[in-house]
Parts: sequence; structure tokens; C-alpha cells
Amino acid sequence: MRLEGKTVLITGAGSGIGRAMALLFAKEGARLVVADLASSGLEETEHLVREAGGTVSAQVCDVTSGPQVQAAVDRCVAEYARIDILCNNAGVLGSTQSIVDMPEETWDGCFNVNVKGVFWGCKYAIPKMIAQGKGTIVNTASVAGLVGVPNRVVYCASKGAVVTLTKALAIDYVGQNIRVNCICPGTVDSPWVGRLLAMEADPATARAGLEARQPMGRLGTPEEVALAALYLASDESSYVTGTAMIVDGGMVAR
Repeated sequence: MRLEGKTVLITGAGSGIGRAMALLFAKEGARLVVADLASSGLEETEHLVREAGGTVSAQVCDVTSGPQVQAAVDRCVAEYARIDILCNNAGVLGSTQSIVDMPEETWDGCFNVNVKGVFWGCKYAIPKMIAQGKGTIVNTASVAGLVGVPNRVVYCASKGAVVTLTKALAIDYVGQNIRVNCICPGTVDSPWVGRLLAMEADPATARAGLEARQPMGRLGTPEEVALAALYLASDESSYVTGTAMIVDGGMVAR
């Protein structure tokens, strides 16, 4: 029960890593507000948490909208009187186009979700955390924010921004007893990856090739990433702030 009595807002909780966080955090005693743009996935996450005995409320939320993110933060405070942990997890892959071919609106669309979504979450949660005397923020970045990845220029740029934004916020608010960290997953067996593989002529062969490129010979799981987020969200990491925790099966060690 590492999060017993803690209240948590998780964005992008309708599937993948966000859902795994919600289930794990609830198991560890947290009270949750789960948020996502996709209402069907969000309802399923809420159902799974309740079925497992967790305490949860669901809020449909577009993280590119300041008022909607503010409403999600306010929902957490209204339901549970505080917001102890914010997980800015919502994200998109963006385009595989080269920077030469990429339209401006495609670039802006990826940054609006991956970076501005973090901005809105922190903008509205941090004042609540200051008022209550402490708080913890866990942002979902990526190993693509630390190294270059072929055909992922806008994704790399946006996740790199999340990494450095995390570090800057950690320094700005360390004096207010607010810790800010991020996780950097590698290739995870998530709905994102499933959709990409489904677009290939031979999905099974494409998956085998993707697995073979991983130093551990397999993809990560959302649950493995959620465990890293749990450490950063819990008091076990009380001396950790401004870090980018890599969870990638050895990808960037090469």
C-alpha cells in the first residue's frame, strides 16, 4: 500500500501505460481521477479499477484544452480534497513524415498533446500542491526524447521537450516540496504499437523484427513502465527529483 491515502490524477488513462498506472496505483491504495479523450477506453479503465476494489472517478479530458485540464484537476480536489500526485501521461506518436514534408499543423498537433498537455497539467496542479504543502508530478516522456529515432522527428522533439521541462520544473519547485520526474519508456507492447504493426503487410514478421531489435529480445509491458512510475510517485523516491528514468530494456545503452 505504497500510495495509501494519496489522491492521483492520471491523464491518458484509457489504455496502455495510463491504464496500467491506474490499476497499479489503485492496488497500492491510491484514490484516482482517470482522464482521457477516448470515453470508451476511459469507461473500461474505470470499470476495471472498480472491479478490483479501487476508488476512482473518470473525467473525459482533452489535454490540449486548458479549461478541460483545469476541470480534471478541480475534480480531483473536489472529490478528495487534494491532489497528491499528477501523472501527465497522455501522448501521441505524431507523424513519421520527414521535417521537409511535414505540415505545420501536424507538428503543432503533436506538440499540443505531448508538451502543452504537460504544461496545462502542471499549471493547474502546482498551485494546489503548493497550498497543501507538497506534491509529486510524474511526466511520461520517452527514450525518443533522449536519442534520435529514425522517422520520428516531431515525436523526438516533443518528448525531448518533456524531459527538459521536467528538469526545469523540478528546480523551480523543489523549495515548495514538490518533486517532478519523468519516465522514458522504450518500445512497449501497447495499443500504439499494435496499431503500427497492423499497418504492415505482414504484422507478425514486423513484430518479430521489432522484438529482435530490442537488447532483451522482447517488447516491454505497460505494467513494467507503471512500476517505474509507482516508484517516482511514492515516498520511496523522496530524494529523487528532476530525473528521467529510462525503462527501455537496454535500447539506449547500445
